[in-house]
Amino acid sequence: MIRLIGMMCLALLVTGCGAPSFLVTPVANSNRLEEQTLKSGKGWSGQKVALIEVEGMLANAQSGGLLQATENPVSRFSQQMGRAAADEGVKAVVLRVNSPGGTVTGSDTMYAIVTRFREKTHKPVVASTQEVAASGAYYVSLASDKIYAQPTSVVGSIGVIFNTLDFEGAMAKLGINSNAIKSGTLKDMGSPLKALTNDERAVMQEMVDEYFARFVNLVRERRPNLAEPPVSDMADYRKPGYAGVFSGRVYSGNTAKKLGLVDEVGGLEEAIAAAKAMAKIPNAAVIAYKRPYGYSGSIYAASDAPQPRADVLRLQLPGLRETPAGFYYLWEP
Repeated sequence: MIRLIGMMCLALLVTGCGAPSFLVTPVANSNRLEEQTLKSGKGWSGQKVALIEVEGMLANAQSGGLLQATENPVSRFSQQMGRAAADEGVKAVVLRVNSPGGTVTGSDTMYAIVTRFREKTHKPVVASTQEVAASGAYYVSLASDKIYAQPTSVVGSIGVIFNTLDFEGAMAKLGINSNAIKSGTLKDMGSPLKALTNDERAVMQEMVDEYFARFVNLVRERRPNLAEPPVSDMADYRKPGYAGVFSGRVYSGNTAKKLGLVDEVGGLEEAIAAAKAMAKIPNAAVIAYKRPYGYSGSIYAASDAPQPRADVLRLQLPGLRETPAGFYYLWEP
């Protein structure tokens, strides 16, 4: 590290005095979580509501780059929920949800973490959706006792997607051939170097249907007042013309409330108030668990990862391109 910094400084000196300068500030390389008070409580009870983020790309994988903090969102979430479970002063948890979703397994793991937390501690959990609570992020929210949605939040996108590219035709025009030495006929299915065969597509569809059924059944279980009646055949959700709750579409927070996807329309403050009411702690403080390098001073402070940025062609999601190919509970407009 010292050698790298020295080389950078030397490069700046060589380029002349007019070159822009920068300051490298060492920070503690620690995995510990520090409790930070976001809103002070009243009195001396020591009761707290823990605000925990469900933000960015939900995947059991590290993200980051040169000179940036690297973090595994599932690992961090597990540590934060574990800290809230162990702290007797924490009487309730609010999930601040702002994510388009992520991998099937990452989302399911975070759902299980919240479920175990509720079953073990009996502390109420309230989810509060921000800009986006789609697909895997909504999946995680289903584990909470109550879901609050901003009226303008993007909610829904219940479904599964597996994306693959097909470069076979373009490669053929360039005289390039791909030859896989494989142990079985389906070993390279989904490879961008070849088109999907009918057998391969059937296998991939079978897996998508399995993960989709898991999502649908979870929604039915956790949202008993869902406005849309169930179907006898899951294939009905793929029929042309169907545009209901399980079509993969998204809704505003207001519409999500009408459909029974969320419990209440309200902001983060309302969600925190609801958590306090459920735990009977009206004077509790609001705290968060942060890494030493990730200080945030209010409940609306930015997350550790950069927010999604949109242009006229596509929505660029931080971390999306670093994740491996696979099955996703993901809203990818």
